Amino acid sequence: MKILVLGGGVIGVTTAYYLAKDGHEVTVVERHPAAASETSYANAGLVAPAHAYAWASPKAPKILFKSLFMKDQALRLKLRADPRMWRWALRFLAQCTEERARINTLCKLRLCVYSVERLNEVVADTGVAYDGLAKGNLYLYRSGQSFEKGVAHTAILREQGVEMRVLDRDGLAGIEPALEPVKDRLAGGMHAPGDQSGDARMFTRNLAAWCAEHLGVHIEYDTRVTALVASGGRIERAVTDRGARDADAFVLAAGHGSPFLSAPIGVELPIYPCKGYSVTVPVGRSNLSPKIGMVDEDHLVAFCPMGERLRITSTAEFSGYDKSHSAKDFRALFHVARDLFPGGGDYSRPEHWAGLRPMTPTTVPIFGFARYRNLMLNVGHGHIGWTMACGSAKVVSDLLAGRDPGIDLDGMLYR
Repeated sequence: MKILVLGGGVIGVTTAYYLAKDGHEVTVVERHPAAASETSYANAGLVAPAHAYAWASPKAPKILFKSLFMKDQALRLKLRADPRMWRWALRFLAQCTEERARINTLCKLRLCVYSVERLNEVVADTGVAYDGLAKGNLYLYRSGQSFEKGVAHTAILREQGVEMRVLDRDGLAGIEPALEPVKDRLAGGMHAPGDQSGDARMFTRNLAAWCAEHLGVHIEYDTRVTALVASGGRIERAVTDRGARDADAFVLAAGHGSPFLSAPIGVELPIYPCKGYSVTVPVGRSNLSPKIGMVDEDHLVAFCPMGERLRITSTAEFSGYDKSHSAKDFRALFHVARDLFPGGGDYSRPEHWAGLRPMTPTTVPIFGFARYRNLMLNVGHGHIGWTMACGSAKVVSDLLAGRDPGIDLDGMLYR
C-alpha cells in the first residue's frame, strides 16, 4: 500500500521503518525541519521497562493537589481554563484506583518488555548509532523508608519476570563508581539489568536517514498537516500547507497534536500534554560522571549518559501547551545533580529544553483502527514513549497487515 505516516518523532519514524520493511510505499510528513524535534528531542533517554508504572494511582490526586501550593514538586498541576484539561483530568482521576493502576501498569510493562526486544532487532538490522548503553539502569533511594517502599513497589514487576537486583549503597557504588564519594547519602537501590538507555533524537534521525537510503521511505520535512478529509468510511487525503497528500492508509503518530487532527473527523482522543524539563551538559572524559542510566527516586530526577554528554531530566507538569521555560524551572534539577555528581559535568554550559509528552489518562498508548477502515492510531506515548516506540511500531505494522502482533493488546486498542 501507499501509506502516509503523520508525525516524524520516534513513534512515526519507527512506524515507517516497519511498514517499509513490509514492502509498503511510505511517506512521513513532519512539520519541523528535522525528525525528532518535539517530544523525542531531549527526553530522559532511559529505555526502562522497570519504570513502567502507571501514573494514575491512589497517591496521584494528593500529589497533584499538593503541587498547587508547593512549587518544587516533581509532579505539578497548573490549573487553566481549558476544557481539554478538565475532561482529561476527570478521566485521569477515574483511573486512580488500586485495581486500575495494576491493570494499566501491566499493560505498559507488557509493551515495554516487547518493545526492548524490537529495539534490539532494529539496531541489529540497521546499525544506527544513538549512544546506546545496555548496562541496565539504577534506581536510587535516599532514605530507609523510601527504599523499603520502593522494593515493595517492584513486586508487580518481579511477578512478571522483570529482574530487579536489590543493592545496598556499596553495591550501587560497585556498579557505578561515580556514586562512591556520595554513597553515604543513599540508603540503597535497585539495578534493572534489562533496562537500557540512549539518545532518542540521535536514534530517530539516524533511523530516518537509514530508512530513506535503504527502504525508500520519503520524508517531507517542513510540512504541516492541517486536516484529514474523510468520505465513505475512509480517509481520502491529508491536507497540508504544501498541498493535499493521497494514500491508501494513514497512520496518526503526531504526538500531542494528534487530537487536533482527529477530532474534526469524529475521532476523540483522550490525550493532553504533560510538560517535561531536561538539561544536557558536556562531560568530556570525566571519571566523575555516571556511566549508567539511573533515577533518584526520592527526587524523581533521571540521569542518562550519552557519549560525552549527560542528560538530566525532571518534572512532569500539566500546564497546557506552553513550552516556555526559565532558569528557576531547573533549580531543583541542578541541586540534585550537583549533590550526587558535583564533578559530573560542566553545569555552566547547559542546554535547556522543555517539551510536551502526549499523555493518556491511563498512561497507556492507543493503537488500532479508529472509525475509518484506513486510519490507524499510534498515539499517546506520554510516559517512557522512547521505551515503547519500536514495539508500538511493530504492533501497528502487524495490525495493518492483518497479522497477530504476538502481544496481548487488551487495554491498548482504540474503543
